Amino acid sequence: MEKSNILKVRAHDAICGVLYLISAGLTFYTGNLAFLWIAIGTGVLQVISPMTKFCPVYTVLNQLMPKSDPIQNGK
Repeated sequence: MEKSNILKVRAHDAICGVLYLISAGLTFYTGNLAFLWIAIGTGVLQVISPMTKFCPVYTVLNQLMPKSDPIQNGK
């Protein structure tokens, strides 16, 4: 795997991890369980993306990193 592709996968993992941490942190800080929907939405997208071949994070990263191979671009 090329270095640019590895960086793209790591960026994807970092973005998803940050979304989970934000969700947990806001839920803990505010006591509002509605912030858990961020984690639920992220998790659902990660579970269905292998079947649909679509991931919003990879869509953005494919545009920001055009010299790397497209990942999960719906093909």
